[in-house]
This record gives sequence, structure tokens and C-alpha cells, in this order.
Amino acid sequence: MTGTTDCGGTLLLTRADVSALLTLDQCIAAVESAFREHGLSRTSAPKVLGMPAVDGGFHIKAALLTLESAYFAAKLNGNFFNNGERFGMPNIQGLLILADARNGYPLAVMDSIEITILRTGAATAVAAKYLARSDATVATICGCGHQGRVQLRALARAVPLNKVFAFDLDDSRARNLADELAEELELQIEVVQDLPAAARKSDVCITCTPARKFILRKQDIAPGAFVAGVGADSEQKQELDPELMASSKVVADIREQCAEIGDLHHAISSGVMRLEDVHAELGEIVAGRKPGRTSKEEITIFDSTGTALQDVAAAAAAYERAIKEGLGTRFQFQTS
Repeated sequence: MTGTTDCGGTLLLTRADVSALLTLDQCIAAVESAFREHGLSRTSAPKVLGMPAVDGGFHIKAALLTLESAYFAAKLNGNFFNNGERFGMPNIQGLLILADARNGYPLAVMDSIEITILRTGAATAVAAKYLARSDATVATICGCGHQGRVQLRALARAVPLNKVFAFDLDDSRARNLADELAEELELQIEVVQDLPAAARKSDVCITCTPARKFILRKQDIAPGAFVAGVGADSEQKQELDPELMASSKVVADIREQCAEIGDLHHAISSGVMRLEDVHAELGEIVAGRKPGRTSKEEITIFDSTGTALQDVAAAAAAYERAIKEGLGTRFQFQTS
């Protein structure tokens, strides 16, 4: 949409609508473009506000992004990791508001679950493109829920995988992932109980868990590996050993945000890293302003806290396709 704001009402999009409108490949392309724009200093820094709650927490993430049109998005998510067991509902609950950044008009309100899942996997695919070895064939996925699935699907688009180790504290979740994705992705997927042993045999390690104490140590990662720490998106969460962070080339999605809520936060708090030790933000690498991987031996880490730049890029892609295909339901919030 490049002309005057369509004031025919705000578009309401359910999770099913978003799923039908946004593919993983489209999301990867949109997220890579958003990181490039940020790396070229064409966007403002995204913002985040977090609020802990019993058994979970809330966060609001907001960002502006100018593509063919200028968009603003604000996403409110609740993350409650006992929801499935206690209430039979997804662990992530939330809504995303997409607005015209030229005048504030609310273009769409959409369920945020699919946006969050897809854009998080998309960021890992983008990071792997620049930070993993081009001959990476073996990966470990730690955490085999919905996010583990999209992480593997996204990673398989970025590197030539042929074998995957699947680890989860609940073996049945790892088995389900293996049963579901081995044929789809034409991969050998082995369920494992020994995470360090699997990690040591892997070219890529991805953690997507609610862990509050690091689960991968420095000695668990082989030379030349790429690690994506996806689960740490609040001060309380941690997946990667600070010593592992300090001995590796660390790339942040957003440097200051990672210093507040990512694995970088714990490395800085432990006194083994400083903010200036971060090699780059992912956008700087995508934009060509800083190098990605420069040797086969170095260990590269992507500290993925999840940014509103990813949200606004994915939401804009879904919205533009909805307008083109006439999907969604109109609602007029402004009646006068």
C-alpha cells in the first residue's frame, strides 16, 4: 500500500489468517530486509518493555519500518510456559497492532502467535546465512516445541543439513519433532538424552527453551560451530555459558537489548564481557558494514532476543498480502 491510508476500517486477522498469509520463506525475506535497513541506519532502534508475572511475564515490543510504505507495529505478548499443562492453550498469547506511520491510522490488529514463531525462526535463518559455515551439515535442536520446529525448518533453508540431534527434557516432544520433520525435510533426526555430547558433534546448535540457568557450556561447543541462543528474552532466562559467550564471536540482534535481557546480559553481569566486546549487530553484517564469519575455526554466536523490527516486517508482509487477496475482517473502531 503506497497511497492514501485505506480508512475503510481496521483489518482483523486471526492466527489462522496470519498462517495462511505468511509463509516461512516470505518471513525470512522480510526479516532479512528489516535487519538490512537497520544496519544501514534507516530505522530507529526498536523498543521493548517487560513486566514479570507469576509463572510468566509480559512484554511490549515496538518499532517503525519504512518499506514501500511506513509502518509502526506494537506487539503485546504474554509468555506463560505452563499454559499447555494448566489451561490447554499456547504458551504465547498476544496481539499485534500495525499502524500507518505517516498518520497513526490502525491498519490491522492480528493475533501475534504465528508472527512471533515465524519471525524468530526467520532471524536464525538470516543469522546462519552469514555466521554458520557453508558446509554445516549437523545440527542440534535443544527445545522441541513449536519454536524448535520452525527453527529447524528455517535452518534447513540456510545450510545443507543432513543430520539433526533433537533434545528436550520431555523425550516425547523430541520424538514428535523427529517423526514430523524427518520426512518433510529429508533429514536423519536422532532423539538424544545427552545434550553436551550431541552439541560437540554439531556444526550448528540452536537453543529455544525457557531455561533460567545456562545449558550449553564452553566445552560443549566444537571449533567452527554456529550457536543461536533463542530462548533468553528476559533478564531471568539464560541458555549459554558466559564463558562460551566471552570466547566466541558474538552477534546481537539489537546490542543494547541483548545487554538487558539476552544471554549477553548474563555474560556482562558475570564480568567476562563488556558491551563493546560484541562483534556486531546482525543488521550491520547483513548490510555489509561488518564481516560475518571470517574463518572455519571460529565459534559464532547469535544472541536472539527477538526484536520489533522482525515483528513489523512480518506483520507488514501479512497485511499487504491480506489487502491484495481480500482476506480478514474489517472493523471500524472510529465511528465518527
